[in-house]
Amino acid sequence: MKPGLQEIQAQAETRKQEIYRVTLVGLVVNLLLSGAKLAAGIVGRSAAMTADAVHSFSDLATDVVVIAFAKISAKPKDENHDYGHGKYETLATVLISLALAAVGTGILLSGIRSIRVVFDGGTLPRPGLIALVAAVVSIAVKEILYRYTVRVGRRIDSPSVVANAWHHRSDALSSLGTLVGIGCAYFLGEQWRIADPIAALVVAVFIFKIAFDLIRSGLDELMERSLPAETEAEILRIVTADPVVREPHNLRTRRIGASIAIEVHVRVDGEMTVRQSHALTEDIEQRLRERFGQGTMIAVHVEPTK
Repeated sequence: MKPGLQEIQAQAETRKQEIYRVTLVGLVVNLLLSGAKLAAGIVGRSAAMTADAVHSFSDLATDVVVIAFAKISAKPKDENHDYGHGKYETLATVLISLALAAVGTGILLSGIRSIRVVFDGGTLPRPGLIALVAAVVSIAVKEILYRYTVRVGRRIDSPSVVANAWHHRSDALSSLGTLVGIGCAYFLGEQWRIADPIAALVVAVFIFKIAFDLIRSGLDELMERSLPAETEAEILRIVTADPVVREPHNLRTRRIGASIAIEVHVRVDGEMTVRQSHALTEDIEQRLRERFGQGTMIAVHVEPTK
């Protein structure tokens, strides 16, 4: 087994277990919270809270997606996947983002239908106090869950976990809009009940914005978009830290799940031996991996100076 391979696999396994842990916590919380919100919506005669409960149930589906894809993306490279399976995690991010967009669409259509009821001369029902309490609890729980999940996702550099965290926050935003609408309908009288669907429309806009940003990021990775210019500049500084290395060129970079791939050509003294050139490239690779992680995929092509 190549030096460092065991360490890379151990890191991948640890990362997978952290993804499992944070996602399972979210799954259990979503299951309990969704059931409670659905009961509150039915008992409290609140269509907004019932819709909010459906939104929470959608989080359960994304939790399952993250768990399933985390197991696949953690698999080491094989004869059919020379660069590993990291793109499966990116695919999970895109799927979660599409789920967010679908939820936003559902909230938008529901809000429009309720507003049309008012414009057609109808009256929206007054929600019960239990729906108001459920909205407050949902906001608090989902915001805590968002902060916990996004912190773990950023620490382990997992785009799918971060995307799932934003799904939690979208649920909190949905509950915030529900709280405003239920509060107006409950405390301010019949003429204010239209505030519920209007707040839902505002929430839908926020959800669409989050979904769009996540989809764009995921598609950039799937389409092999280069790393940001500042990251590539840092890579070139690391490559040329040794004065023996000259004229780095043909730099190619991309992200593969939680890892990045770097390809670069460098020029050295044409009289340098093969052994010396090999030692130089190993030193470059070590410095790059110290900065960007042991899972970084690196290819350094050595050319003689002209």
